[in-house]
Amino acid sequence: MKAKRNTLARAFLALTSEAEVNAFFDDLCTIREVEEMANRFEIAMLLAEGKTFTEIEKATGASSATISRVNRCLKYGEGYQSVLKRMENTDTE
Repeated sequence: MKAKRNTLARAFLALTSEAEVNAFFDDLCTIREVEEMANRFEIAMLLAEGKTFTEIEKATGASSATISRVNRCLKYGEGYQSVLKRMENTDTE
């Protein structure tokens, strides 16, 4: 399983534009899967901004369980934090 994840990670790293990433998402995932990932990432951004669970539920329609899971990953994981920091650095350049 890890080898497959690494191959997928390399595939993402090979993409060089937003359009290429979107095209890859279209081929790789269902519309619903992409929407769910986008929603989770929006939740992570809102949590990083200091929004409350209630505010996020209203803004996204996500369940408290989903918000809680994203919050746990944001606090104890590395993925969301590294991407959010890079996006912040890119926005300020």
